[in-house]
Amino acid sequence: MTKGNINVSVENIFPLIKKFLYSDHEIFLRELISNATDATLKLKHLTSIGEAKVEYGNPKLEVKINKENKTLHIIDQGIGMTGEEVEKYINQVAFSGAEEFLEKYKDTAKDSGIIGHFGLGFYSAFMVAEKVEILTKSYKDEPAVRWICDGSPEFTLEETTDKTDRGTEIILHIAEDSTEFLEEGKIRELLLKYNKFMPIPIKFGTKTQTKPLPEDAPEDAVAETEEVDNIINNPTPAWTIAPSELSNEDYMKFYHELYPMQFEEPLFNIHLNVDYPFNLTGILFFPKLNNNLNIEKDKIQLYQNQVFVTDEVKGIVPDFLMLLRGVIDSPDIPLNVSRSYLQADGAVKKISSYITKKVADKMSSLINENREDYEKKWNDIKVVIEYGIVTEEKFAEKADKFTLYPTTDEKYYLWNELEEKIKPNQTDKDGKLVILYASNADEQHSYIQAAKDKGYEVLLLDSPIIPHVIQKLETSKDKISFARVDADHINNLIKKDEPIISKLNETEKESLKKNVEETINDTKFTVQLEDLDSNDAPFTITQPEFMRRMKDMQATGGGGMFAMGGFPEMYNLVVNSNSEFASQILKTENKEEKEGLIKYALDLAKLSQNLLKGKDLTDFIQRSYQNLNK
Repeated sequence: MTKGNINVSVENIFPLIKKFLYSDHEIFLRELISNATDATLKLKHLTSIGEAKVEYGNPKLEVKINKENKTLHIIDQGIGMTGEEVEKYINQVAFSGAEEFLEKYKDTAKDSGIIGHFGLGFYSAFMVAEKVEILTKSYKDEPAVRWICDGSPEFTLEETTDKTDRGTEIILHIAEDSTEFLEEGKIRELLLKYNKFMPIPIKFGTKTQTKPLPEDAPEDAVAETEEVDNIINNPTPAWTIAPSELSNEDYMKFYHELYPMQFEEPLFNIHLNVDYPFNLTGILFFPKLNNNLNIEKDKIQLYQNQVFVTDEVKGIVPDFLMLLRGVIDSPDIPLNVSRSYLQADGAVKKISSYITKKVADKMSSLINENREDYEKKWNDIKVVIEYGIVTEEKFAEKADKFTLYPTTDEKYYLWNELEEKIKPNQTDKDGKLVILYASNADEQHSYIQAAKDKGYEVLLLDSPIIPHVIQKLETSKDKISFARVDADHINNLIKKDEPIISKLNETEKESLKKNVEETINDTKFTVQLEDLDSNDAPFTITQPEFMRRMKDMQATGGGGMFAMGGFPEMYNLVVNSNSEFASQILKTENKEEKEGLIKYALDLAKLSQNLLKGKDLTDFIQRSYQNLNK
C-alpha cells in the first residue's frame, strides 16, 4: 500500500473546489461521466491504431445508486489506469490526462472525440462526497488498484483483486448535505440534462421490454417480457450525422427530443458543419415566432463533444439568432474551468460570423427554392430577419436577397421589386422615394384607403422592431424615406408639384383656425389647415412621423437621446379648408352651435384613430342618440 499527500499547491484544495471552482454542485456528475467517456474513447482510438491489443467491443457506462451504503457509482469499460497512472493523473492535480493524451497522439486523435480539457474535473466529486474511491484496471496487463481519499490531501493507493475487468469504477460516498444525489429521480434528471447525447451508451437501471410475437403465433398468444438495460442517452444525435443521411422526419424527431414540451413543429432547420478554421457542428431550428421576442424558454443549447455545457450562448450565437432553438457543439469554444462561462476569444467571433453567414445563405436558398412557401412562413420568421438587419452589419448586407415587404393587399416584394413597383408613382417632388406603411390594417383602414385611392402601395409592417428597421434602411439606402399612412394627410406624405386650389381667402382661413383652436383648447393638438379635395374628410388626426417613431423605438429599446424620458402625446389636427364643413363653421353665427359642430367633428376624427375613450366616448354616444331623435 502507498500512502502520501496529493500534490497540490495549497494546504487543502477541496474546500476551494466546493466553494469557488464550480458554480453548481450538480455538475460533478457531468464531469465524472465526461472522464468515463474519455477513457472509453481513448481505448477506441488505441485499438483502432493497433497500440492496444485488446477487443474494444461495445462498451457502455453505468451509473448505479446504492442507497443502503449511501454510495453513487460511475463505471466505465474504458482504458483504465495502472497504479503509476493513478499517481500521476489523480494525485498530481495540475496534470490533465486527456491533454497529455491528445498531445501524444495529436496526429491520429483529431476525431477521437476526447473531451478532457480540465484535470480538475475529477475533483468536483468532493463537492458532494465525503470520501471517494477509485477502482481501476488498465487495458495493459497490470494489477488493478484502489485509491481512496476522504477530502483531505491524504490518500491511500493499493493493489486489489476486487476488480478483474478492464475499466474504472468511481465510488462516491455521498455527504450528509448532498443526499439528494442518492435519489433516482435526481440522477435521472441530471443525466438527461448533461449527458443526454453523450457518445457512449449510459446504463441507468433496467426496464421491462415486451418481446415481439413470432409471425405464426396464435391470436390469443401473450407476448413475453424481459428486463433490459435502460440506456438513458442517445449516443448518435442528429447533429453528429451527415445531413445527406437525415430526412425531414429525422430532424423533427430530434427537435422534439431536444424540447419534449414543444408540440409545434419548427418551420425549417439549418445544419451547421465546419472543420476549418475551427470545429463546429450543430442544428438550428426556426420556431414559429410571429411577433414574439421572448427567448426565455427552450433556448439554443451549447455542447462540447456531446457534453451539455449551457443554454446561455450569448457571444457564440449572434443576438438576433438567440430567438432560434437547437444545438451547437464545438470543442474549440474556450470555457473557464467549470465550463460555466464563455471566455473572450478570437475563435468565438469567427464562430459567430460563420453562423450568421450560414443563416443568411439558408434564407437565400429557401426563397429561391420555393418563393410561395417562404412567403407563407414570413410572418413567423420576420422578427429574426429584421432583428438581424438592425444588429448585424454582415447580415444586413445580404438581407435584400431574402427580406420581404408585405403590402396590405397581401403581396410580397423583395427590396428591388418594391423599388421598381413604386418608383413611378411614389417619388416626391424632390426626387425622394416615399414608402408608405401601416402597422395595423384595421385601425388605419381609412388612411390606407386614402393612399390606395391615389394608386399608392401601402406596406404592412407590424413587428415590434420595425421603427429600428426603418431607421436602418433610411440611413443605408439613398433617397428613400418611410412614412406611416396616418403621419399626415396623404397629400403631405408624398408632395407633388400640383397646383393647389383654395376656396377660402387668407382672412377666412385665419378665422377658421382661430375658431377650431379656441373650441378645442387642447395642447395635445396642433391645428393645421390644408387645401384638400372637397370630398376629403373635414377633420383628420395624424401623429407626426418623427415623434411617433421615437416613441415606438423607446418602447422596444432605443430612441437615442430621447430614450430617458417619456414622449408626450402629440397630434396634428388637419382641417380641410376646402370642405363644406369648413364653410359651415364660418357661416354659423351662434357660438354654442359652432362649438358643438367643431367638437362633434373632432370626436369623429378621434373615433377613427381609436383616441375617443372613457367619458368622452360615453358623452359622444349619448349626443349621437339625441341627434337621432331630433
